[in-house]
Amino acid sequence: MLLKKINTVLAAAFILFILWFGTDFILSPETTAPGFGLPSWPSGDGDGFLIIKGIRDIVLALVLGILLVTGHRRALGWVLLVEALAAYGDMTTVLAHHGSVATALGIHGLTATLMVVNGLLIMRETRKIATAPATPAPQPA
Repeated sequence: MLLKKINTVLAAAFILFILWFGTDFILSPETTAPGFGLPSWPSGDGDGFLIIKGIRDIVLALVLGILLVTGHRRALGWVLLVEALAAYGDMTTVLAHHGSVATALGIHGLTATLMVVNGLLIMRETRKIATAPATPAPQPA
C-alpha cells in the first residue's frame, strides 16, 4: 500500500509540474523559453512554436491525469514510460543544438529518468494484479 501512495504522489507531482510548465509556455513564452536550454530562440512570429510546446505539455499532463483519476494504474505506468520519451527528446534537442548541457541533463534528462522510474514502480505495483489468475465464478447448483 505504501508503494501505491508513493507512486500516486509522484505521478500527481509530474502532472502538476507538466501542466504548470505547459501553461507557462502558452501564457508567456518569451519569459519561459530561456529556461528550456537552447542557445537562441525564434524571432518574429516564432513564439507560435513555443506555444505548440506548451499545448503538447498540457495534453501530456491531461492524459496522465485522466489515467490517475480513473484508476487505470497499469495504463498510467505505460504512459509514463512512453511520455518520458518527450522529455528525452527535449534533452536530445538541447544537446544537438549546442544548448546548455546542465539544463539538458539536469532538467530534461532528470525529469525523463524520474518519469521512467515512476512508470516502472507503477508497473511493479500493478504486476501482481495483472498476472493474478482469475478465480472461477461460482457455478449454480
